[in-house]
Amino acid sequence: MIYLRKALFLLFGIIPIIAFSQPDTTARSTNPNYLEVGGLYSSSDRTPFWLQSNQFGTVPRSGSALTIRGGGAKSWTLGKRDSIKEWRRQHSSSHKLVPGWQAEVGAEVVANLGPTTHLLLPQAYGAIRYGNWELFAGRRKQWFGLADSTLGTGSYVWSGNALPIPRIQFGLTRFTAVPFTSGWLSVLATYSDGWFEGSRPVTSELKLHQKQLYGRLGRPGGRVKIYAGINHQVQWGGKSPYETVNGQMPKGLENYLYVIIGKGRYAPNLTFFDSTNRVGNHLGTVDLAFEVDTENANLFFYRQNIYEDGSLARLTNIADGLNGVRIRRKQIDPASGFSVNEFVFEGLYTRSQGGSVFDFDGRIFGRDNYLNHVQVRDGWSYFDRAIGTPFIPPTSETIQKFPNFADFFTSNNRVWVLHLGLQGNVFRNVQWQTKVSYSGNYGVYDLPFETAAYQFSGLLSLQAKMSWLGGMIIKGSLATDQGGLYPNTTGGMLSIRKEFGPGR
Repeated sequence: MIYLRKALFLLFGIIPIIAFSQPDTTARSTNPNYLEVGGLYSSSDRTPFWLQSNQFGTVPRSGSALTIRGGGAKSWTLGKRDSIKEWRRQHSSSHKLVPGWQAEVGAEVVANLGPTTHLLLPQAYGAIRYGNWELFAGRRKQWFGLADSTLGTGSYVWSGNALPIPRIQFGLTRFTAVPFTSGWLSVLATYSDGWFEGSRPVTSELKLHQKQLYGRLGRPGGRVKIYAGINHQVQWGGKSPYETVNGQMPKGLENYLYVIIGKGRYAPNLTFFDSTNRVGNHLGTVDLAFEVDTENANLFFYRQNIYEDGSLARLTNIADGLNGVRIRRKQIDPASGFSVNEFVFEGLYTRSQGGSVFDFDGRIFGRDNYLNHVQVRDGWSYFDRAIGTPFIPPTSETIQKFPNFADFFTSNNRVWVLHLGLQGNVFRNVQWQTKVSYSGNYGVYDLPFETAAYQFSGLLSLQAKMSWLGGMIIKGSLATDQGGLYPNTTGGMLSIRKEFGPGR
């Protein structure tokens, strides 16, 4: 509690008064063309948690740095532009199919100059669309799952914490009405395959398979909507020194079919592990959500249930998952001196994992060991960052205080988290945002922490649009970590940004 009081003082001491006053599934970044220059400072060798987490791997994890970044997209309508504009004007509902063909290319470059220099390419893609259907190839910022992607902790299995993985993806860009249902039933589905980096600590030549299917009951303009669906991710086909034949995980078209359906297969050229489990490392969430539109606000309640083996089917890990509520105000007075426009509260729990016992012969399947895998020892990660929730961190981030769990990706996947996110306006043209999280961390079943590590992480951000130079945006953030998991540190970022509008 001493850490919590210190952190609250650091984070909120500069503010005299704090007053309280469409689900993101397969959402993608919609940044306009922009150029931004900024600086990052940290009081220790580690960047505070909420400065670097869920930033698509673009903020350095250590040291102070100068950052220069820019990006944008250009799209074309492959048809009669005037007729499509008129159609859009007449059909504003999001479930309607946009007619005609469109093409788009986009890119984003980030240079971080500090103790070490990194040049990153978080986005570089090409896409072609027909109506709400899209085929794209390359790297693109996305989130998967029914959860808030801005003020929350991020979707459990795909949070936007790591650099985007290069892949080819086909599917719908938004919830789209099923024919003959009068808009009462809509679906969203995508299917993709990709490739992991070649410089992983344990595995190599690893491939990604990813798909999702979500349904929505209720018309787009209705007061009440119910959502349900599943996402499915697989790491497969690579090389690993563990539980493989001559270092090779199952690959090829025949095994790919088993990857798609999530089944193991009995074959003389496969290991006992592959035959009795599944081909590859499978993980994902089964999501439920409930949305209510009132005259003054939009309320969105969501639950993500975790699966990595059969525990969820047996309901033995049903306690684990992400629960959240988001409230967005609709009636906002621009003349108000201070407002809270959006509120998110979440609870993440991963301590159960089906229990502490795994007994194959006794059909007791506990110890799910989230985001770790026996073959893919470097886990559900990309360039040593968690693809999923940042609250299950890589061992490289916690080894300063806790031992390394063999060569597995994480040494801390049994956690609980309470999180609050707020966003609003102050002084008319100034936007503010804050994230505060408090967590309990217990290690893994095979190597628990001797004592639980409690951690506070907080962030306060301010953003103002100025009139000079055609509208520059000044952004500033202050963040702090206080507790037993990470080094105590305080840091901040300050940047200036110029946006140029969409490229059409």
